[in-house]
Amino acid sequence: MTREYPLGDGGSDADCETCPCEDDGDARDDGPSIYRKFWGDARAEMRRRDYAKALATVGGLTALGSLAAPVASLTQVFERGYSGPVYTDGVPLVDEAGQRITEGRLGEGEQLTVFPEPRPGIDRAPTLLVRFPEDAFGGDTSMEYTVAGYAAYSKVCTHAGCMVSDRDDQTLVCPCHSGRFDPLSGAAVTGGPPGRALPQLPITLSSEGHLVATGDFEGPVGPGGE
Repeated sequence: MTREYPLGDGGSDADCETCPCEDDGDARDDGPSIYRKFWGDARAEMRRRDYAKALATVGGLTALGSLAAPVASLTQVFERGYSGPVYTDGVPLVDEAGQRITEGRLGEGEQLTVFPEPRPGIDRAPTLLVRFPEDAFGGDTSMEYTVAGYAAYSKVCTHAGCMVSDRDDQTLVCPCHSGRFDPLSGAAVTGGPPGRALPQLPITLSSEGHLVATGDFEGPVGPGGE
């Protein structure tokens, strides 16, 4: 059983350490193993040094591409052009491995990033699932949206669209601009620049014992929607 607490998933597994270096030393008499006679032909304008520079350029572009992918995955919640609901009634909540969330998955005080069970366009919509004692919830929490101590909120910060991936004691924290949200009070804003709470997701337990949504988020996901 995998638990995510304390959560620190703001980081990325795609860090690239590519370091394309150029050899400025004297050329070896026997030449590199990839040497070909046509390099000495006057018609071939790319010398070995130019070839190395080209490889370095390609390597750099590849490294930038590998870094751009995880960054895009943090901000792009939906496939481009998708405008429908994230969840609908009966859609199961699943973890990153696609496993449905059973009632005993989390203990009190724990949290987990979940998603709607994969469907075209919204299979990466991140959601924060938290569990606390039922009598700990209050304030702006929509209690009819909770079940067995579980509450679910959009993970997309309402300020700039970053992922709310940090936590300070019980407070959910966005690492981009230090937006702070109280999961025990409907994810209400308690600090930083966000102008509104993280929208809450209505959830319940299915007859099979796993968590499902009973509708979509109660408000718009991400920035805007004031």
